[in-house]
Amino acid sequence: MAIDIACPACGETEALTGVRGDESIDLTCDACGARWVRSLAKRCDVCGGDDIQTVPLAIVERSRGTQLSILGTRPIDLCSHCDAARLRGYHANRPNPLMPDALPTVGEEQMNG
Repeated sequence: MAIDIACPACGETEALTGVRGDESIDLTCDACGARWVRSLAKRCDVCGGDDIQTVPLAIVERSRGTQLSILGTRPIDLCSHCDAARLRGYHANRPNPLMPDALPTVGEEQMNG
C-alpha cells in the first residue's frame, strides 16, 4: 500500500527526500526546499484517525472437500471508528482470530466430480 505524500508548500509528490528517526520522518521538498515532519504513528486511510488496533486475521484455506482450516494469522490494523463492527466481532470471539470477509468456496463441479 503506497502512502500519498505531497509537499505542503508547493504540492510536489516526486522530488521528496526523508530521514527516518525513532518516531518520525524529517521530510524535505527538493523542488522548493520546504521541510516538515511526518509522524510514524499509524493512521486510518479513511478518516485519518489515530485510534488504530492491530488484530490477528485468520488465513483460511480448504483442507479437504468443503472443510475449511485456519493455516495461520497475519496482523491487520483496524480503525476504532471506521472498523468498529469488525472490532466488536473480534473482541466478542477472543482469543480466536478475526475471520476474513471472503472464505474459500467449492465450485459446483468440485462437489459433483
